[in-house]
Amino acid sequence: MKIKDEEIKKTVRKRYGSLARSGQSCCQQPSSCCCSEPDASPTSGLAVGYSEEELKTIPAEANLGLGCGHPTALAELKPGDVVLDLGSGAGIDCFLAARRVGPAGRVIGVDMTPEMIDRARANASRGGYSNVEFRLGEIENLPVPDSSVDVIISNCVINLSTDKPRVLREAFRALRPGGRLVVSDLALTRPLPEELSRSLEAYVACVAGALTEEDYISTVEAAGFMNIKIVAEKNFPAELLVEEARVSEMSRALGLSPEKLMESLSSVVSISIRAEKP
Repeated sequence: MKIKDEEIKKTVRKRYGSLARSGQSCCQQPSSCCCSEPDASPTSGLAVGYSEEELKTIPAEANLGLGCGHPTALAELKPGDVVLDLGSGAGIDCFLAARRVGPAGRVIGVDMTPEMIDRARANASRGGYSNVEFRLGEIENLPVPDSSVDVIISNCVINLSTDKPRVLREAFRALRPGGRLVVSDLALTRPLPEELSRSLEAYVACVAGALTEEDYISTVEAAGFMNIKIVAEKNFPAELLVEEARVSEMSRALGLSPEKLMESLSSVVSISIRAEKP
């Protein structure tokens, strides 16, 4: 049976609201969700491309270990750019972008979880970021005017949307002509077994909602973008999606053998896509 969109949205909002309140890494939770490293140390995030120097320049509370890439590093941001972050969480990518665009630029983070918005705003205040703001909203209905931003970034969030084509059409709408889209996300090298694709837990873990690489590119293209390229790709370890202690439990719940579950999860990769609005 197909998971209902509203059930997915409600579960995602609840899970990430809990993360925002606790301040724990995603990987410390009893249920899986997409994350970058199996700990919440100050250096959590190194595995997906953040440098130690970068992480030292932002509030530690902004790093919840939720990313699967480093889109800010690939976006070629310039002083004065207006940047929009889709699914900004506690603000890590917004704060890194703010340093690159400088006082003449502006960064807007959008997140649908009130608790994340509160945490991000507190982090911005703590760090003295006058060129960053956070807006409560859904990435399927972005709270920004048409053609108002230069660059859109997103880090392991679009896969959680139940309407990815609409997200990308909204991104296209918000960008100025010549603007850039740079997203890091989880994708699949092959389709998942049906048992896994209809699992709500696997959806919140950024697995069941992931597109194949080919479908991801096609969806970006259908939204109107051009010059679409996968600019980075690497394997995403299965143990970061489902902790070892829960493999047997999840296997039983899905009706898959542990071997089949882990083999299926090995199809998950982290990709970064760059595209332009004509």
